[in-house]
Amino acid sequence: MNITVINGTEKHGVTYRLKEMFLAKFKDKSSITEYYLPKDCPNFCTGCLCCTIKGENTCKDAEFIEKIDKSLLEADLIVMTSPAYVFHTTGAMKAFLDHFAYRWMPHRPAPEMFGKRAVIITQCLGAGAKSAAKDIRHSLSWWGISKIGIFTGALMGDIVWDNLTEKKQAELTKKIKKLSQKFARVDYTKPAHTKPITKIKFFFCRMIQQSLHKNDPAYLDGKYWAKQGWLGSGRPWK
Repeated sequence: MNITVINGTEKHGVTYRLKEMFLAKFKDKSSITEYYLPKDCPNFCTGCLCCTIKGENTCKDAEFIEKIDKSLLEADLIVMTSPAYVFHTTGAMKAFLDHFAYRWMPHRPAPEMFGKRAVIITQCLGAGAKSAAKDIRHSLSWWGISKIGIFTGALMGDIVWDNLTEKKQAELTKKIKKLSQKFARVDYTKPAHTKPITKIKFFFCRMIQQSLHKNDPAYLDGKYWAKQGWLGSGRPWK
C-alpha cells in the first residue's frame, strides 16, 4: 500500500516521534512518501484564484503542488501531522491547505479522495491540539474524505519527549499505538465508506454546479463536473 505523509513542521520533536510510532506498523508492508513543510511547499498562497478559475497548473507554485497532489491521489492512506501553534495548525500547514482550494468540493474534488482514509496527528503544550486537528479535518472533509482518524495529545509539561514523565510517555504511546493498530487492520483494497454528511455536501455543490454550468458552459468547475458525469447520475463513490 502507499502512504503519503504531510508533516506540518520540519522539526523532529514530539509530533515527529508520535508519527513514527504510528507508522511503525506499516513500514514493512508499505511505500511511504513524506513531505516536510515548509521545505516541500515553501511559498504562501496569495489568493490569486488562478487554481480555481484558470486551472491548478497556472498556480505560481505548481511545481510543488502538482507533485504532492499526485502523491496524495496515489495514496491509500494520508497522514497529516502538526503541533498546535496558538490553538491552530502550523502556518506552513495552513499555507499548504490554502494551495489546495481547487480540490474543495465546491470546485474540482478528485474522485479518488472519496474512497480514501486519513489520519491526523496533533499535540501541544497544554490546550489546542483538538483545534489544530479541526483545522486539518475541515479541509480533508471538503476534499471528500469521510474516514478520518484523529490523535490529539496534551503534553502538560516539557516540549521535549525525553523530558516527559514516564507516565505521560506511556499514555501517549498507548494512545498512538491503538490508533495505528486500528488503521493497520483495514483492508485497503476496498474504498472507505462515504458518510451521509459528505454526500449531502456533494449534492449541495452539485446543485450549484448545475446552475453555473447551465449559465456558462465554459466555466472551468462546471466543465469538470460535467466531464466526471456528476451533473447527471454519476457519483464519485461506489
